[in-house]
Amino acid sequence: MLKYIGKRLLLFIPTIIIISFVIFFIIQLPPGDYVTSYVAAMAAEGEVFTLEDIAYLREHYGLDDPWYVQYFNWIKDIITKGDFGYSFEYGRSVWSVIMDRLYLTLAVSFVILIFQYGVSLPIGIYCANHQYSAGDYIWSFFGFLGTATPNFLLAILIMYWVYVATGQVYLGLFSHDMLQNGLRWEYVPEFLGRCLIPLIVIGTSGTCGIIRTVRAQMLDEQARQYTLTARAKGCSEATITYKYCLRAALNPVVSGMAGSLRTIFSGSTVSAIVMNLQIQGPVLLTALKSQDMYLAGTIVMIQAVLVVVGTLLSDIALAWLDPRIRFSERS
Repeated sequence: MLKYIGKRLLLFIPTIIIISFVIFFIIQLPPGDYVTSYVAAMAAEGEVFTLEDIAYLREHYGLDDPWYVQYFNWIKDIITKGDFGYSFEYGRSVWSVIMDRLYLTLAVSFVILIFQYGVSLPIGIYCANHQYSAGDYIWSFFGFLGTATPNFLLAILIMYWVYVATGQVYLGLFSHDMLQNGLRWEYVPEFLGRCLIPLIVIGTSGTCGIIRTVRAQMLDEQARQYTLTARAKGCSEATITYKYCLRAALNPVVSGMAGSLRTIFSGSTVSAIVMNLQIQGPVLLTALKSQDMYLAGTIVMIQAVLVVVGTLLSDIALAWLDPRIRFSERS
């Protein structure tokens, strides 16, 4: 097991370098660059740029070099200085732009992640143990409905219902008074109400998927021979469910940890835009639209790092969770 982890860690750095190269190459594929987007946006407002002005801007931002030279300079600064580059769109360092919304993104995403697993696991177990019951049909209906409904549409519907019921528009996590006066005690109920909407909207799709997965896996494990043998030996249903079936049924849930870690950093982009959430997703979309390559490349690269780390952690968790999975020298 230790040798397996060591090999994976040795492959970590070249994997990230290859991913960063591919990311930077793909970001540069659209025609033009940040200066092209900036000049087009300013021209729409009536500004006039000469060829000398455009050449000066390209030289000022370092965009007159080939893309591979820009990539190697970017990677060199990351390795030697810990500098992730300069954000053209925000006019400051990339890392400062990311840090502005990092803590709020992590807080919102962790709460959503806990909500997803805390709600979906008990419901999935209940549906498996009460197959074809009224509760199973009800939760299955909500599961299919939540999976089929786009998050942004659900966000619009919930915000409309809240507005009809309360007469207030809950857009974003902070009201105008909160931004000016800070989060005081009298604002706590409103803040929790604002947090409840993204919790339901973003957490619903993941919750429904986990419910369906756990239910299907639990039913499959309950039909296996070892379950029948344990029941014949007099094991209680709780022992069979939680010690044997659930432990094996969690394999696909644990293997999805990699995607969960990526989602924790970025959040749901479209839903965040609809609900005006101050998290990383809208920043990434803005960077891609304006071709702010260093900011977009850094955010996507961090997501890739989280996927690689999450895959390693999920493999280790699977080896601990399921005795049938072991990583030896032969594997």
